[in-house]
Amino acid sequence: MIDIALFAGRLLLIALLFLFLFVAMRTGIGLVKGQNRLSENWTIAVERGPRELRGLKIAVNGPVVVGRAPGADIVIAASYVSGRHARFSRLAENLLVEDLGSTNGTMVNGKLISSATQLEDGDTVSIGDVTLLVRLQ
Repeated sequence: MIDIALFAGRLLLIALLFLFLFVAMRTGIGLVKGQNRLSENWTIAVERGPRELRGLKIAVNGPVVVGRAPGADIVIAASYVSGRHARFSRLAENLLVEDLGSTNGTMVNGKLISSATQLEDGDTVSIGDVTLLVRLQ
């Protein structure tokens, strides 16, 4: 009799383990699908600046660094731009921009920023004479 109870207990434990794994996988897949959908919404477009950059449009899938250094995602080859000037990053559904300690600063809608600033659809970010337009699509 005890053998049957132990066997039933083992089957119940295995069933609960599979149920837990199924729920965990389903939740994880839902989170990944949500991240993919959200990561395509925010874009940065060069609205004003050097001819070779005008019309450039980048989807913000992760951190986007703007600067003079060749490793930056948007390279602005001008002396007033620091090597790593500013960074755009996602925080949940929001888009933030932060100045990375540049000499000349970063402006959002004409105002100099000193810390990470949340952006809205249609905001402009200015780095020297380059203007980046932020869009939520």
